[in-house]
Amino acid sequence: MSDMRSTKRQRELLTFVDGFIQGYGYGPSYREIMRALGYKSVSTVAIHIDGLITKGYLRKSDNSARSLTVVTTHVDSPVRKTATPSQEKWLIDAITVRFDTYAQMKNETTLDELYVLIGALKVLGLNDAHLSMKTRLADLNR
Repeated sequence: MSDMRSTKRQRELLTFVDGFIQGYGYGPSYREIMRALGYKSVSTVAIHIDGLITKGYLRKSDNSARSLTVVTTHVDSPVRKTATPSQEKWLIDAITVRFDTYAQMKNETTLDELYVLIGALKVLGLNDAHLSMKTRLADLNR
């Protein structure tokens, strides 16, 4: 899980965002982060924030500039991504529905959704289900 560890810059950004939220009651804008941390562009801020969101340290509730919330500041203890049994069942059911839909319509969008959902099984550590669904997907493409 070493890929889940944050970089020094990400830890610095997370600390800043957490302190900003505690001080003001809302998240900082990307420009405020850029200025405070001495970044040269807003895109650098976006890259670090996206990394922290992917790793589970930050959450963005919508597309507005001040929607960042801190999930955890414990950057040395990565957030573990696991599914509850009900989430696992929902995911398997969603994949099954997409397989049925694809069998009827051969829709490219549905095929893309299958790839994403089956990939989610692997990310969540549901390896047996991932292998099973991946095999079923390979059979579709033959």
